[in-house]
Amino acid sequence: MTEAAELPPAPEQARVVFGDRFADAVRYAELLAEAGVQRGLIGPREVPRLWERHLLNCAVLSEAVPEGVTVCDVGSGAGLPGIPLALVRDDLNITLLEPLLRRTTFLTEVVELLGLDHVTVVRGRAEEVMGKLPPVHVVTARAVAPLDRLATWGIPLLRPYGEMLALKGDTAEEELKSAATALSKLGAVSTSILHVGEGVVDPPSTVVRVEVGESPGGVRFAAKRAKAARTGRVRRRR
Repeated sequence: MTEAAELPPAPEQARVVFGDRFADAVRYAELLAEAGVQRGLIGPREVPRLWERHLLNCAVLSEAVPEGVTVCDVGSGAGLPGIPLALVRDDLNITLLEPLLRRTTFLTEVVELLGLDHVTVVRGRAEEVMGKLPPVHVVTARAVAPLDRLATWGIPLLRPYGEMLALKGDTAEEELKSAATALSKLGAVSTSILHVGEGVVDPPSTVVRVEVGESPGGVRFAAKRAKAARTGRVRRRR
């Protein structure tokens, strides 16, 4: 049996980034290193680099998120980037969207333990909840899928003129180029690559930003959205 890796002490940058929520960030890191590994949500090899590669890497995404908006973290998994984002931004209303029960169980436990009243956990796939969840200003994601596929799931959840922020690595520029046609069909009007966390994480985190116009998801999803809205109205009348 492999001996569990030890969680290193929090780096000084974490105190600055998480501020008043630093103790909660430490507790979350401990939960990932213990229950997260035991339940197969993260690999044991990730424990020594939890702070730099995961918590801080995700927390700095807050630099790209506007103030006071609604956020849906698609394929939230163990809560990355949604929970670090929630710890540094209590002005946001965040939904953690995840289809697997063992992950949503963990997320619910974390949200309750850390007192994240501005976070809601929803079990389901993005394509299943469209029309059931209110459209959001921002969709976030990390290590979920290639950009073209991720956009198919995430963009239809946006409200008009919203944006998708996807944490990516060295392949960001290549993925953006290869997904250009798909993004256009999904109603994207602008794309860019951002680098956030300068001086906090090395290298800075790479974020692909996709902004949409008045029809998130494009023509393909307009009918689905309308049908979901009609179904919702019928259910409410009943």
